[in-house]
Amino acid sequence: MTKAPASKNTDPSPDLTHLSPRQRLQQTAFLMSAPTFRLCPPDEGYEVAFAGRSNAGKSSAINVLTNQRQLARSSKTPGRTQMINFFTIGNQETRLVDLPGYGYAAVPEAMKIEWQTELEEYLVARESLAGLVLLMDSRHPLKFFDQQMLQWAKDGNLPVHVLLTKSDKFKYGPAKNVLLKTKQDMSKLGLSFSIQLFSSLKKEGIDELAAVMGNWLHIDNSAAKSNVDNDIDSNIDSSNTPIDFNIE
Repeated sequence: MTKAPASKNTDPSPDLTHLSPRQRLQQTAFLMSAPTFRLCPPDEGYEVAFAGRSNAGKSSAINVLTNQRQLARSSKTPGRTQMINFFTIGNQETRLVDLPGYGYAAVPEAMKIEWQTELEEYLVARESLAGLVLLMDSRHPLKFFDQQMLQWAKDGNLPVHVLLTKSDKFKYGPAKNVLLKTKQDMSKLGLSFSIQLFSSLKKEGIDELAAVMGNWLHIDNSAAKSNVDNDIDSNIDSSNTPIDFNIE
């Protein structure tokens, strides 16, 4: 079940309905940073949040998705980014959210606990949050904090799309095995989600991710959505095709 937006404002915005989800996402621009949940922008419209461990390649994934090299800036010291960063996608009613990286060993324990409290409140209580993109290094999936994020998403009735990043580290066969093994392990958690392989380096999996976000953000036009659906149907064995499964 997706969350309904709290409200809509009537500010004029450019007509981007002729663009595909991937093209729309290339219109992303920085809006603001919030140090706490209570200082986030108004809880209205639709937004999709990106979350993951500090070394999962989250900034690289956002930059490749939006076709902008410096949109999401990664710190030279993982774990230093402590802000919730908001980006508009054509207008302020449609947003991408870059959540602080979590679980990095060099961060003091007290800071980890503070971040976890903010992340939990955001994921469970944010009405405009339409979905969570959870990034995991494909070499080290489903660590403790990944599972904690998944539990919070479940508590908030929030759909989750998992990106197994850095898939270029594997050849095709081993990458597929990682995908299937992670899917099996996640199914034991009693969740409903989709999952795919993703490589920022080789720019693989972008269209599939854009299609998921386009659906969540209500920015997919029928022609673009039809083309993506046809591609998925005809390439069901592709290592980058999202795999959907529901746990009753």
